[in-house]
Amino acid sequence: MSTPSTEAPLSGRRAQAARNDTAILDAAREVFMAAPDAPVAAVAKAAGVGISALYRRYPGKEELLATLCLDGLRRFVDVARSALDVADPWDAFQAFLRGIVDADVHSLTVHLAGRFTPTPEHGALAEESGRLAGEILHRAQEAGAVRSDVVDADLPMIYEQLAAIRLGDAERVAELRRRYLELHLAGLRADAAPHEALPGSAPSQAELGARWRRDVTGTAG
Repeated sequence: MSTPSTEAPLSGRRAQAARNDTAILDAAREVFMAAPDAPVAAVAKAAGVGISALYRRYPGKEELLATLCLDGLRRFVDVARSALDVADPWDAFQAFLRGIVDADVHSLTVHLAGRFTPTPEHGALAEESGRLAGEILHRAQEAGAVRSDVVDADLPMIYEQLAAIRLGDAERVAELRRRYLELHLAGLRADAAPHEALPGSAPSQAELGARWRRDVTGTAG
């Protein structure tokens, strides 16, 4: 028998507003993943709402993009926290990478970086996501499961390489991303190439962060 909810149901108007907001964000993600320069009118059309309803919630495109990014960061944190509950360090590491790739949060980075000004909330969530990812990686390395020359900054590059795969429909894209993630995981294992160090160096935090800066035209710096 289900437990009755203690939360008061939303009024008709508030419930409709909540539905509109969900529809707008879902549509915005789809529209801007396909065409980052698309106007907000395209989002309203895809969401099936009037442009005035969209503007009541989001005053402009930048606020909409910023909200999409926050949603992606929150999903990242949720996946990481869930992976940390997995007892075996290698299983946790695999679960984490698979969860991040399936959630497709880094398509937002590939397509939207530099198109809005990050807020302190973005910064705090990004810091938390980096801390959690580092904890998962280091735990797997301490257990001897992941090669020791991999560093925290290598992981975003893996996510973004996989997010760049966009061939066919959504099901085919997901299938291909999982295929190539398994190749990455095989190469990340400590026993993959024990005598061969990775060439070059991982990107610096400055290099990673530069993509989120804006120049005077509003493009990535």
